[in-house]
Amino acid sequence: MTDHLGPALEGTSPGTSPGVTAARGFRASGVTAGLKASGTPDMALVVNDGPRQAGAAVFTTNRVVGAPVVWSRQVVADGVVAAVVLNSGGANVSTGPEGFLDSHMTAERVGAALGVSAGDVVVCSTGLIGERLPRQVLLDGVDLAADALGDDGLAAATAIMTTDSVPKTAHVTVQTPDGTFTVGGMAKGAGMLAPALATMLCVVTTDADVEAPVLDSVLRSATARTFDRVDSDGCMSTSDTVALLASGASGVTPPRDALADAVLRVCASLARQLVADAEGASHDVAVHVTHATSESAALAVARAVTRSNLFKAAIFGNDPNWGRVLAQAGTVPEDVAPFDPEAVDVSMNGVMVCRAGRPHADRTEVDLAADREVHVVVDLHAGDASVTVWSNDLTHDYVHENSAYST
Repeated sequence: MTDHLGPALEGTSPGTSPGVTAARGFRASGVTAGLKASGTPDMALVVNDGPRQAGAAVFTTNRVVGAPVVWSRQVVADGVVAAVVLNSGGANVSTGPEGFLDSHMTAERVGAALGVSAGDVVVCSTGLIGERLPRQVLLDGVDLAADALGDDGLAAATAIMTTDSVPKTAHVTVQTPDGTFTVGGMAKGAGMLAPALATMLCVVTTDADVEAPVLDSVLRSATARTFDRVDSDGCMSTSDTVALLASGASGVTPPRDALADAVLRVCASLARQLVADAEGASHDVAVHVTHATSESAALAVARAVTRSNLFKAAIFGNDPNWGRVLAQAGTVPEDVAPFDPEAVDVSMNGVMVCRAGRPHADRTEVDLAADREVHVVVDLHAGDASVTVWSNDLTHDYVHENSAYST
């Protein structure tokens, strides 16, 4: 399988794509409700004006989830989503029945403002776990967001940021024999990046005219090959939500493969932007595992490497310590990833430093300081499957950012 987490789509460097409003039939806003002490924007609203209001979503697999996840799982069950409301400044996790009521009342307020059912409003929250959000501030923020609706998708992407340093947006327009359709999206995330889903809130929109079951299928396929292959720090969030909405405003029903490819490309761009903004990182690290017996075997080996603090610390120090790569590959049980340790090759930034489980090129030939991106190839010589997982190095700044204050 090819690497789907390549460079960002053209025109999707931070701040250059309208994101969720690139597709026809969508409006969005980002406002300052007052949830953050910093006074920065903290509430976003994305509205599907139709004519179709189809939706699907995938959520964290963490057993501890926030009230918004519990609410939104119910919302997407019937495949109808009219709006997504998102707040930063508090995750609304482990807040009991009152926290669930906060989510419910937020959806009710959105419904009243837009003239839609609260049961068709997805709610997302991100921030500190274990603290109630001020309900009236939430509800007043909904009114502000509804009044500010327009085509400024970047404002919405900015309002959902927590420790992110830049907003993340992307879009692609596809020509078909029946006309064009567009897929756009926004995401937030800079820490707690790990499967399932990699930590984030993400909204993807399309003006394609497709039904909810198709959206669900293409979304699950895309997230499995993009967000699920970002593993920054091995920490799984309680709030991960990726929603895909279709307005049908283009009047185009594209072939499933065309829609799936467009959604995949947008998700891949957003996933790479998450890696590039990982808390305190100085290197983006791609671990490519090739010639495995199966995709699951390749994924197990790649994750074993990317979750090694020793490996990540070595990359921070610009040390091409391939022994740490080989050792981590060996931690994967043989029944999960069959391979002969004495057949494994390891290359770092194009230099094969280990061949057949033994030293090959001198490690001094590897220059990790020359570029932010580091590419590690682990060739198992066991089969035909390949997988890439993106991670980052472990830096002083990461430790400081996650110890000096709460987010």
